[in-house]
Amino acid sequence: MSPPQADLPAPRWLSHLLRTNPAPVPWSGAVRAAVAFSAPIAVGYLLGAPAIGALVSAGVLPVVTGDVAGPYRYRATRLGGTVLAAIAGFGIGLVSGADPWLSHPTVVAVAAVSALISAGGNNASFAALQLLVFVTLGTGQAAAGTDVGVAFLCIVTGGTWGLLVALSGWPVHGTSPERKAVAQVFIELAAMHSAPDDATSLTARAQLTTAMNTAYDRLLTARSWLSGRDATYRRLLNVLSAATPAVEASVAMVNAGQRAPRNVVAHFTDLATAVLADLPLPAPPEPRSQAGVSDEPADSPAAALYYALTNIGADRERRRRERVRWRAKLGEWLDSLTSGPLTWLATARLTLCVALAELARLVVPLDNSYWITLTVGLVLKPDFGSVFGRAVLRGVGTIVGVGIGAALLGFGANSHGVVLALLVAVMGAGVAIGKVRNYGILSAFVTPLIILQMDLTMGGDWGVVFARLADTVLGCVIVLVFGYVLWPGSRRPRVGGRLADVADTVAQYVEVSLGPPDADRMERSRCRRRAYRGLSDLRTAFQQLVVEPSPAGRQAAVWWPAIVALEQVTDAATAVVVTISHGTERPAESDVRLVTAALAELAGAVRQAREPGDVELPESDQLAGVTEQLAAALAAVRGPDPTRSRFRFRRR
Repeated sequence: MSPPQADLPAPRWLSHLLRTNPAPVPWSGAVRAAVAFSAPIAVGYLLGAPAIGALVSAGVLPVVTGDVAGPYRYRATRLGGTVLAAIAGFGIGLVSGADPWLSHPTVVAVAAVSALISAGGNNASFAALQLLVFVTLGTGQAAAGTDVGVAFLCIVTGGTWGLLVALSGWPVHGTSPERKAVAQVFIELAAMHSAPDDATSLTARAQLTTAMNTAYDRLLTARSWLSGRDATYRRLLNVLSAATPAVEASVAMVNAGQRAPRNVVAHFTDLATAVLADLPLPAPPEPRSQAGVSDEPADSPAAALYYALTNIGADRERRRRERVRWRAKLGEWLDSLTSGPLTWLATARLTLCVALAELARLVVPLDNSYWITLTVGLVLKPDFGSVFGRAVLRGVGTIVGVGIGAALLGFGANSHGVVLALLVAVMGAGVAIGKVRNYGILSAFVTPLIILQMDLTMGGDWGVVFARLADTVLGCVIVLVFGYVLWPGSRRPRVGGRLADVADTVAQYVEVSLGPPDADRMERSRCRRRAYRGLSDLRTAFQQLVVEPSPAGRQAAVWWPAIVALEQVTDAATAVVVTISHGTERPAESDVRLVTAALAELAGAVRQAREPGDVELPESDQLAGVTEQLAAALAAVRGPDPTRSRFRFRRR
C-alpha cells in the first residue's frame, strides 16, 4: 500500500481568485432585485405577453448591477445616468442591428467611446459599460427581427421600474445610509479594541479606515447637494469629525499593544446605537482612577482617548465643502485624456478585442452570437480589476450559469409563468449578492437570467444555451489571447508606481503632522485622510493583481509586506501626533526630515526598480515606533527583486 500523498496547496493566484469578499450579504438589495426582475415577468404572463415582460425585466439589469450603498441622492444620480446610457446604447443597437455592415462598425465605435468615458470616474465608467452592453444586446434583438419600437419602449419601462424599486425607501429612510456609515465607525472601533491578537487587530484597523472613508464620502456627497442648513446631515458630520481624535488615539493605543477597557468598548457600541436610532448621544465614561485621580499619564494614548470621547457630540460646525461644478468635472476628464497614454492604451485594447469579437460574429457559424462581444466588454473594462481574473471567473461562472439555463429551458420553465417568475426572482437576488461577494458568483446567476430575459423573446431552447456557452468561451479566449497574453506590458509588473505614490503621501502626512506647528488642524486632518485612503486603495489594487499568475501578480505578493509596513509607519506617526496634541513637545525638525527623506528614498527605489540606499534614521525615543516600522518597510522593499519578482537580499 502506497503512503498517503500530501495535499498540494492550490496555486497562490487560484486561491486568491476563488476567495469571496467577506462583505455582509445585502439582503435588502437582494429583495429589491428579486422584486424588480420578477414582477415584469409575472405581469407579462398575466397579460399574455411573456416576451414583452422579459424585455421589461432586462431593462432592470443596469439598475441592479449598478446600485451601491450610499446616500439616496447619490444613488439616484448614479443609477439615473446608468439607465440613460443603457437606453441610449439599446436604441443605437436597435437602429443599426438590422444591417450587419452598419452594426459591427457601430459596436466597435461605441466600445472606443465607452473606454474614453470610463476615465471620467466610477459613475461614468459604469454608465459607459452599460452603453456598450446594451448596444450589443440591441443589435442582437434587431438581428432577431424584434419590433424596434416595442423593444425600445420595454427597456425604457424596465429602467424606470428598476429606479422606482431601488429608490423606494427614500421618503422613509432618507438619511439611513449616512447613519449606518457613521455608526459603522464606532462599531469598527469597538471591534479593534476587542481584537484578541495582533493579526485580527491589523484587519480591524483596515476595516476602520474603510469605514471612515465611507462615512466621509457619504456625508460630504450628501451635503454638497444641500444648502448647508440641513440639521440632520450637519449633526452627523459633526459627530464624525469629533470622532477623528478618538480614532487617532485608538490607533495609537493598539499600535502600542494596549486595548481600551470594557466600559469604553461598550460606549462605542452605545454611540453606534444612538446614531442609528437618532437618539441623544450617551455621556462618555470616566477614566479609570484611584482615590479620584486618573491612573493614566496625561500624554498617554489612553488619556487622549478618554479626552476625545468627551468631545464627541459637541456641536461644532464644519465648513461646508463647495460643490464641484460640471465644468470642473469635464475639465478633469479632458485632462485625464491628455495627461498620459494609459487611457488611450486601454481604449485601444478594448477596441481591438471588440473588433475581433465582431469579426468572429461574422465568421463563426453561431446563431445570433452577440454574446461574444458582450463577454469581451464585460471582462475587458479598463478599470474593473484583473483582466485575467475576470476572464477566468467569467468563463467558470458562465459554464455553471449555462447549465442552470439549459435545465430551465429544457424542463420547460419558460412556459410556466409562476415557476419562471420565482426562478427569475431567485436569480435576481443572486446577482445582487454575487456582485459584492465574487465575480464568478455574479456570472453564474446573471448568465441564465439574461438567457431567459433576452432569448425568451426569440423562442429559446436547448440549442440557445449551448450557443451562449460557445459564445462566452470564444469571448474569453479573445480577451486572454489578444487582451492579455499578446498585449504589450499586460503581464509585466506595473504596481510599483502606486506603492511609491502612497509612500510620498505618507511622507507628506508625516511632514505636516510632526513638523512645525504652522499647519492648521484641518490641513493635518486632510493629510491624514489622504494617507489612509491611499493605503486602503493600494491594498485593494494589490489584492486585484495578486490573482494573476504573471510577474505582476508575483510582484504584488512579494511586495505585500512593504504595504503592511507602510501602514504601520502611518499608525506609528499617528500615535506621535496624539501625544503632541496632549502637550508633548514636537520632534526635532531634523528628525522629521530624516523620516521624510527615508520615505522619499523608499519611493524612489520602488519607482526606479532598485534597492533602497543606506539612509539615516532618527535615534529619538519619541520616534522609535516610526523608525522601527520604517526600517521594516525599507527591508521589505529591499527583499523582493522588483525586476524578477523573487527574493534577493543584500549582503552587509
